[in-house]
Amino acid sequence: MGDLLLGALALMLVLEGLLPFLSPGAWRSVFEKATRMSDGQIRFVGLSSMLAGLALLLIWS
Repeated sequence: MGDLLLGALALMLVLEGLLPFLSPGAWRSVFEKATRMSDGQIRFVGLSSMLAGLALLLIWS
């Protein structure tokens, strides 16, 4: 189980690093827009992301 969790974390880091590596300007723009979002909007994005990930895990398993 630990190996699977470590692999998932490693994959997340690779995916998170793609946009800043490939297009720093676009990443900066997205980050600036995110800083202007309200707390409620950020929470909604986080909840949506968690639910999408959970759905993928349930479908894949």
